[in-house]
Amino acid sequence: MRETTIRPFAAEDAAWLTTQHQALYTAAEGFDDSFGPLVSSIIAAFLADHDPQREAGWIAQEGDQRLGSIFCVSQSETRAKLRLFLLLPEARGTGLGQQMLETCLGFARDAGYADMQLWTHESHVAAGRLYAKNGFALTASKPVHSFGVDLVEQTWQIAF
Repeated sequence: MRETTIRPFAAEDAAWLTTQHQALYTAAEGFDDSFGPLVSSIIAAFLADHDPQREAGWIAQEGDQRLGSIFCVSQSETRAKLRLFLLLPEARGTGLGQQMLETCLGFARDAGYADMQLWTHESHVAAGRLYAKNGFALTASKPVHSFGVDLVEQTWQIAF
């Protein structure tokens, strides 16, 4: 087995990341075609105007196979936002998600943020367990109709 690395996100990863998000969320959640363009717009905004001292993205990779992503972006002067946390099904349960989350949280702390927030869906039970294990608290939950399906949006937050 090859070594898994967590490396900085590069522009060349954008198409892969958008495609993976759309495919996985369509298969697992029944999302419609509006989700891929949202992911693409988040990535485009990051590439166009991120502050490398306060914002970063990472790709988990084994050999030449990408396995996942995670981003830390600025929501305000004091709050970071975790975005685009994705782990391919074959990499789940290996501890890689924990390593990626630790990378992102460490960056946010080092960048001087006071806290971090994220948005997800209630159906992502394993992710919720990972967030709770790492000190995040569920701060809001509401039913919505997004991406063509009924969902329960969740907001999680951690203070540093």
